[in-house]
Amino acid sequence: MKTLTIGVMGVLGLGACAPLNTYYKAGASVAAVQRQTTICEVEALDKVPPSTRIVQTPPRYIPARSECNAAGTCYVVPGFYEPGMLYTVDPNDDLRKRVEAQCMADKGFAPVSIPACPASVAQSAPQRATTTLPPLNAKSCVIRNPDGSFQIVTLG
Repeated sequence: MKTLTIGVMGVLGLGACAPLNTYYKAGASVAAVQRQTTICEVEALDKVPPSTRIVQTPPRYIPARSECNAAGTCYVVPGFYEPGMLYTVDPNDDLRKRVEAQCMADKGFAPVSIPACPASVAQSAPQRATTTLPPLNAKSCVIRNPDGSFQIVTLG
């Protein structure tokens, strides 16, 4: 599995319904979060480099079987081996993510997941980009803008 970057722009490819998963410190600028996330990603990569390995699932034997068609003619389908699937793993991935999270925590940032705003909120709010992270509460949500930026809204 590729490393999932938890960053301000980490989920732009996902739809407007996806939560915003990012590191957060109320009062910090979005640029500061991006800069510090990059610094911590590089530090984690340096301390815990990838150790990608190619792994194969075991092959599977499919035994011979008889099959009959609608006309009643029967035949034997010979047995065969289904080769194992190849995939890659990086056993260092989880540790690298923890090192990155620890680096961000040392700088005062905590991981958060901000839910997407309901469509009614997204349609009624003026389109803006959040540049400074506001305090969050249980009624905070995020609107994703077409240009890739986001707007954090606190309802009520």
